[in-house]
Amino acid sequence: MKHVTSSGGLDALFRPSSVAILGASDDPTRISGRPLRYLLEGGFKGGIFPVNPNRETVQGVKAYKSLADVPAVPDVALLAVPASLTEQAVRDCIAKGVKGAVIFSAGYAESGEEGLEVQMRIADIARAGGLRLLGPNCLGIFNPQIGFFGTFTQSLDREMPGPGPLGIISQSGAYGSHIAYLARKRGIGINYWITTGNEADIDVAESLEWMAVQPDVKVIMAYVEGVRDGPRFRNALELARQNCKPVVMMKVGRSEIGAKAASSHTASLAGADAIYDAVFAQYGVHRVTTTEEQIDVAYACGRGVFPKSNKLGVVTLSGGAGVLISDAAERHGLDVAPMPATAQKKLKDLLPFASVENPVDTTAQALNDMNLLARNIEVILDEGGYEAVIGFFSSVPNTRTLSGPLRDAIAKGCARFPDRLIALSMIGDPDVVAAYEASGFLVFEDSDRAVVALAALVGFSKAFDRSDDTPNIQPAAPIGTQALSESAAKALLGAAGIPFLHERVAGSAAQAGTDADAIGYPVVLKIVSPDIEHKTEIRGVLVGVADRAGVEAGFETLIARAAEHRPDARIEGVLVAPMARKGVETIIGVSRDPVFGPAVMFGIGGVHVEVLKDVVFRLAPFGRAEAVRMIDQIRGRALLSGVRGSPPADVDALADLLVRISEFAAAHRDDIETIDLNPVVVLAAGEGVVALDALVVPRRDLN
Repeated sequence: MKHVTSSGGLDALFRPSSVAILGASDDPTRISGRPLRYLLEGGFKGGIFPVNPNRETVQGVKAYKSLADVPAVPDVALLAVPASLTEQAVRDCIAKGVKGAVIFSAGYAESGEEGLEVQMRIADIARAGGLRLLGPNCLGIFNPQIGFFGTFTQSLDREMPGPGPLGIISQSGAYGSHIAYLARKRGIGINYWITTGNEADIDVAESLEWMAVQPDVKVIMAYVEGVRDGPRFRNALELARQNCKPVVMMKVGRSEIGAKAASSHTASLAGADAIYDAVFAQYGVHRVTTTEEQIDVAYACGRGVFPKSNKLGVVTLSGGAGVLISDAAERHGLDVAPMPATAQKKLKDLLPFASVENPVDTTAQALNDMNLLARNIEVILDEGGYEAVIGFFSSVPNTRTLSGPLRDAIAKGCARFPDRLIALSMIGDPDVVAAYEASGFLVFEDSDRAVVALAALVGFSKAFDRSDDTPNIQPAAPIGTQALSESAAKALLGAAGIPFLHERVAGSAAQAGTDADAIGYPVVLKIVSPDIEHKTEIRGVLVGVADRAGVEAGFETLIARAAEHRPDARIEGVLVAPMARKGVETIIGVSRDPVFGPAVMFGIGGVHVEVLKDVVFRLAPFGRAEAVRMIDQIRGRALLSGVRGSPPADVDALADLLVRISEFAAAHRDDIETIDLNPVVVLAAGEGVVALDALVVPRRDLN
């Protein structure tokens, strides 16, 4: 994947040295007046040029009749004019040499076909003139570090955000304003904020690319409704991962993949949301479902500590709270691992009445001697080896007599371990919470929220440490547009290294008998036709045929059934195959997503996969490490480890097969719509895998 280092057009938008406001109003409460007000209140030191043909000054600043009259060339122009005047304003920006323009007005693509045509025309004009566009229908952009507030959001009305580690990207102006306000309320500073609106030019992918390489962005929060440029979006996420910048994503909505019949299991299970989940899993993005979680995770990321281990230490004043945290940890993939025996002994010596296994319940006795509490925490971190610890202290930090001593005791216990993460579940007034945060602790009222945030940090750590093992795929020869029979599909896939049974296609009953004699009994018989995708629907499969007479009779039966149910179908013969050995039935498939391209599906269940729905997706191509992560992600993973006397399955061979099918899918990304390998039998360890059935649907064969 090609990586970029920066999007030059965004440099001027995020760090302008001068700003023009076209349509600037003297009323600081109006949409067209707020940007100037915010620039003045924010302390922007660059040139500010209000453009209003009807006024000499606007909000006390010298105004200009037109952009052409402005004495300098502004880096950015804020277009606070009606949609009907925007096209001319864009032309004026190009004539002046402006680098970037922000279009606030609505009435474009979101309003229908006519609006879309206007938007496309404006975008074409800007592109031809070398002008970058943000919007239209957006709330703008800001950078508190330089006091640049090119926005009319009301979230700045009471207080301006201060700088900090956060970058915010939102396709929705309202949601972007919402989380910016909540971030400020939580004490998280914001260095860059951008709302992309209709994305006539600058989109969320380019904004992500830009933030991914900024040294002063430590965590990225994003709100996305949909992505049009899948490859660039993937590149941006990979760039963020390689630069160890966590992306906390709110992805909403479920777009339709297209009005095509679901011609395979894979197509019926795939959907836009499943593909987005695959993208996020592949690139280490933490997807959230609530605003609260998004703020919590971004807040925790701001510390810049990402535990490599999922082992969690828990220290509480209450046994019940320890159980609560342990239950939450299990739900979210953290391991409340037992304390080593030597550490347990030391803790018991310190507090004889404490429960010391993990969770460590110090009981309220620890509050009588804060030195004991400090020593407990030190032992937990030192000998327990936990990289992250949650402490539950309820309302104790808010008491006048204990607040300071408790904070100092926890800090003393952690003093030798600056690389460890300490999250406190506690209740306190704002000044108390601020004091604990200033001492280096994460603070959450709800312990479950602390667990969710720490689990996200562990996930980011794993993503940052991944090696890039994506294969380099070369384009392959097209496969054509005609439907493929099972035997033709197997021949195509077999040449790519996909393992199948030794099978033969017979054109007569006698030939079927001869083939079965050569293969050995019992055998399986299947009708072969490019027009019959799901043979079981016409009873086109016979299993366990034990002798030659049965094979010859079975041949005639299958031909008759095909003629009865699908008289129009092209019949190539009957496939004769050996019975497969026992193993774990799985499914592997490929579906083509219109935005992101081919996605590989893996799941447990074989013919029951649509009932179990235990499947995961990844974008093709990917390497072996990603294939292993796919396998480990399914709920039924234990079935591959051996259960109820069954031997462990050949997971290594399964991972290799997933890689090969991903390489094949990537090489044929333009001419394959769907692939189904179902079932794929995973044999015992060391014995390999075998696909028993194959379906390949060429992309242009779906009309």
